[in-house]
Amino acid sequence: MISYNPKTWFEFLFRFHKSDTLRTLLPVIFGMCLYSAAVAYLEIEYWKLSDNHHLKNITIMHSVLSFVISMLLVFRTNTAYERWWEGRKLWGSLVNTSRNLAVKMSVILPKTDETNRAFFTAIIPQYAVALKNHLQLESTRLALDEKEHPEFNTIRYSKHVPNQLHQLAFKKINDLYMGGRITADQYRNLNPEVQAFADICGACERIKNTPIPYSYSAFIKKFIFFYVITMPLGYVFSLGYFTIPVVGFIFYVLASLEIIAEEIEDPFGTDENDLPLRKICDNIEKHVKEILE
Repeated sequence: MISYNPKTWFEFLFRFHKSDTLRTLLPVIFGMCLYSAAVAYLEIEYWKLSDNHHLKNITIMHSVLSFVISMLLVFRTNTAYERWWEGRKLWGSLVNTSRNLAVKMSVILPKTDETNRAFFTAIIPQYAVALKNHLQLESTRLALDEKEHPEFNTIRYSKHVPNQLHQLAFKKINDLYMGGRITADQYRNLNPEVQAFADICGACERIKNTPIPYSYSAFIKKFIFFYVITMPLGYVFSLGYFTIPVVGFIFYVLASLEIIAEEIEDPFGTDENDLPLRKICDNIEKHVKEILE
């Protein structure tokens, strides 16, 4: 995610980052300007259409449809941002859950029990890493010491790794309870944090695997395209050749909103405006180690 100072907004006018929509749309904007220039030339120079030609009435259609397209784009961007913000809240909940579990285990397990404390020091932050890799569809490998913790040998990286880590953590806690290392009250007290891992994973998968319906997304793109390409036909009579930059700018604004919505509706990706999952994982690892070590 891009870090910036929201108070120095004048810098944004002259700053073009890698994911800026102008970079993406520049070839298409240039094509729209050429199309507008061709229409303006045909209507003004070649066909010599008069100012009272019936094509001028197309501007009335655009005035009516401008409200419709604005409502569609507002709904589109709000829906995409809601998905992005929900993903951020879920990962914030994962941070708190990891800290709470680490704090409880640091109090329950004596400092002399270095083996079990080291196990939870390793598995709690690695659950966040595994969830990040799972959501980003990367090949998942864990930086775990399998010699020190033989339990990690059971991980099958071709399967759902977060579920396996969740099962391992619960199994370890259950073994500690069955072995009399923790009491029944402590066992019940640990259950909310362990269960929260699965809840957070399921909620993230819901966002990841349920994109905006195809028909809705396709309709907006088609609407923007036909809305813009019909603009020069009527506005040439009032703007002349100034129609060229006006159409290019309007297309840039409308298409940029759709591109931004597409980028943030999947908050777990690797785009510049997606959530900083790597940084969150590093913070979880840092805090868990501080608590348990």
